[in-house]
Amino acid sequence: MTDNSLSSARVRSLAARMLLSALALSAGLLAAAPASAFDFFDVARRAKELSGEKYKAPTSQLPKELRDLKYAEYQQIQPKRDKYLWADGRTAFQIAFHHPGMAFDLPVKINEIDAEGVREIKYDPADFDFGPRQVDPKLLRGLGFAGFRILYPLNDPAKRDDELASFLGASYFRVVGKGQVYGVSARGLAIDTAVPSGEEFPRFREFWIARPANSDKHVVIYALLDSPRATGAYRFTITPGEDSLVEVRSRVYLRAPVAKLGIASMASMYLYGATQPSGSANYRPELHDSDGLAFHAGNGEWLWRPLNNPRRLANSSFMVENPRGFGLQQRARDFRQYEDLDDRYDLRPTLWVEPTGNWGKGRVELVEIPTADETNDNIVAFWVPEHQPKPGTALEMNYTLRWTRNEAGLQDPKLARVLQTRRSVGETRGTDLIRRPDGSTAFLIDFSAPAPAKPKDPPLPVSLNFSTGGNADVLENSLRRNPVTGGWRVTLRIKVKDPAKPVEMRAGLVNGQNPVSETWSYQLPGYETGE
Repeated sequence: MTDNSLSSARVRSLAARMLLSALALSAGLLAAAPASAFDFFDVARRAKELSGEKYKAPTSQLPKELRDLKYAEYQQIQPKRDKYLWADGRTAFQIAFHHPGMAFDLPVKINEIDAEGVREIKYDPADFDFGPRQVDPKLLRGLGFAGFRILYPLNDPAKRDDELASFLGASYFRVVGKGQVYGVSARGLAIDTAVPSGEEFPRFREFWIARPANSDKHVVIYALLDSPRATGAYRFTITPGEDSLVEVRSRVYLRAPVAKLGIASMASMYLYGATQPSGSANYRPELHDSDGLAFHAGNGEWLWRPLNNPRRLANSSFMVENPRGFGLQQRARDFRQYEDLDDRYDLRPTLWVEPTGNWGKGRVELVEIPTADETNDNIVAFWVPEHQPKPGTALEMNYTLRWTRNEAGLQDPKLARVLQTRRSVGETRGTDLIRRPDGSTAFLIDFSAPAPAKPKDPPLPVSLNFSTGGNADVLENSLRRNPVTGGWRVTLRIKVKDPAKPVEMRAGLVNGQNPVSETWSYQLPGYETGE
């Protein structure tokens, strides 16, 4: 049968089916590209306009019954599952809203973008289960949302309500990858962190969430940031996976100059660990969300800075041009290093920033804040550009945030890494073979072995490159093979000259003049600042 032998009825039927297919395809294209009604430039225009206006501080209408909640009580307030955004199952993603309560008292406006345009999502107390607590509905009128959670079948294809990300309070947000639990947080912008005049906390005041197409493996969120001295437009493209990725496009406007502008800021917690053991008996050998700062400089150098919990605020800066990456890492991955079945610190992710393009001159800054318990984020890291924009001028910084447990995968596999840093009371062995403290401070740093140029080549011969500031006498500085790990162990013993001042140290493995490891960089706090 040829095409010409088709009956007129069949032709009409075929034409009808083709028309329906075309309409379906058109609808699919509209659904696949909801952001056509709204995009990043719409938010950027709002941010620029807002920067020229006087700042209006948000106000809270949170009733006392919700403000005085304890954390466990606040956790009892949950959105009803059938009220999740996109609960219809047409997309793998769902959105669940955070109810205001405790310190999360300022509402944020949340919008949905779909093929029909943009609509505001209205707060309705009937969408929430308040648990055993009874709250007068009249007190909840117009209360708004504190934020939202993104749900996705991250660990089990049959389970749609795995939490992928959470936007709650100020400009902080957290994301996890497969098999991870929440730890380190990202932040839209940091202003005047660790500045005597006090820190300013920009917050996202409005969000636009684009409904993904049925087959999309990512979700796009736009956000408008506001504070007394800055506004900003953000686009977050969140892709879940083994490593969950957030592609960030940002455009920041200043209302007025600031002392310190922190880009790609992150916050974490370090209470104690191998470099700073607990001062009291605790079954958990270590307790932290991150144990060090790593960065990859534009000149190719890798640096590892173990964290401290100081007695006084400590601030460290690392001058870098065009950084290739930086982040707060959780390298201690063995459960036995924590022994915590409830909080699973061994599953907390590393947060790694990968800049897009050249960021120019600036510095990676690390702020360590004293804390007495694990409930406070006392570690902050961010990028500070050498030049900040003039008021009304845009500063565009784009980057990717990677939440991962594969820290080794971020680096050149041939480069030796710091496996652990252990701090101890220094001691010497007498002729009677008894070890006795000698008033020094000791460090044991284990490096992995640098890989040879070719797999069949013999192990690289290495030596130690070590330096310290002028506030310490070096009593021991040695390097030997570690037959257990197959790598190298560095032993340092130093005698601090002025206990009130910190001591800076650097160490790395070299083959001749060539670095074959990342650089270990450590600050021993002074007695008045952390010892």
